[in-house]
Amino acid sequence: MAIHHSRNTLSRRAVLALAAAGALASAPAWAQSAFPNKPIRIVAAGAPGGGMDILARLIGDRMQHSLKQPVVIENKPGGNGSIAANTVLNAPPDGHTLLMTAASFTVMAQAMPKKPAYDVTKDLAPVAQIGSGGVFLVVSPDFPAKDMKELVNLVKSQPNRHNYATFGIGSSGHLVMAAIEKQTGMEINHIPYKAMQQIFGDVMNGSVKIAFVDVTSSLPLIKAGKIRALAVSGSARMPASPEVPTMTEQGFKFDTDGWFAMFAPKGTPAAVANLLNREIANALAAPELQARLLQFNMANPPRKTPEQFAQTIRDDLKVWTKIVQDNKITPED
Repeated sequence: MAIHHSRNTLSRRAVLALAAAGALASAPAWAQSAFPNKPIRIVAAGAPGGGMDILARLIGDRMQHSLKQPVVIENKPGGNGSIAANTVLNAPPDGHTLLMTAASFTVMAQAMPKKPAYDVTKDLAPVAQIGSGGVFLVVSPDFPAKDMKELVNLVKSQPNRHNYATFGIGSSGHLVMAAIEKQTGMEINHIPYKAMQQIFGDVMNGSVKIAFVDVTSSLPLIKAGKIRALAVSGSARMPASPEVPTMTEQGFKFDTDGWFAMFAPKGTPAAVANLLNREIANALAAPELQARLLQFNMANPPRKTPEQFAQTIRDDLKVWTKIVQDNKITPED
C-alpha cells in the first residue's frame, strides 16, 4: 500500500509540473520578462527639430530615466506620415517600438478618398494622446473683418471673390474651412501652399488676405501685429493666445481638436500599453514638458487611457470623414 500511495503522489506531482509548464508556454512573451527588457525606439513622423520631434525627445528622456532603458528617437518624415507608420506596423508588438504621429497624418488622412495603406482604427494600438489644439484663422492687417461673423458676412456678400490659403489639400485648415462653408453657405476659393512660411509672407503683403495657419509658428507674427487672428478651431482657446476666441464661441461650431499621439503595433498587450500610457502622462506632467507645450501653444488635456483615446480617434474620424464627404473633397481640390 505504501508503494502504491507513493506512485500516486509522484503522478500528481508530474501532472502539476506539466500543467505549470503548459501555462508558461502559453503566457505572453512580455509576461516572462519585465517590460521593457531592451531599448525602446520612438519612430517620429516629423522632421528633426520640429515640434513633434522635440516633444518625442523630451518624453523619451523622461521615460528612459523611469524605465531604466534607453529610448532612441528615429525620425522618418515624409509620405504624409506613412513612412514612419509602416516602420511601426512591421515591428514586433511588444511595446519596444512606438510611433509618434499627429491627427493630420492619421484621422484626417484616413478621411480623404485617397487613404493611407493602413487603418488607424485597426492596424495600430493607441497608447496616449499628447496635447491638443486647433488652427488659427488669420487675415492680413488691413482686412476689414474684425471677427468671424464679419468675415463670413463679407465673403457671403461677394461669392467666390475671396481666396484663402492653407498648408495643403486635406489639411486641418482646408477641412475646417469646408465645414464653415457648409454651415454658412459662403463660397470661397482654396489655395493650397506647400510651406507655411510662404503663407505668412503672402498674408503679410496682402497677396492672399485669409489663411489657416498653425498655432505655434504663427504666434510671433500675431503678437507683432503682422497678421491678425480672428478665431481658433477646436474645443478651447490656446494657452499662449487666450485673447483669440474659438469659432464655437463666435457662433460657428467646430470643436474637434488636432493632436500629437503615441501608437504601438497592433497586438501590443494591453498591460504594456497601459504602462506606457502612465509613463507618458507622468512625463507630460513635468514642468519642462508643461513649459514646452505652452511654448508650442498646445493645450495639455486631462489624461486619457488607451481605450479613451481610441474612442477619440473613432469620434474624430467620423467628423473629418463627414466633412470630406459632405463637401465632396478630392485630392485635386
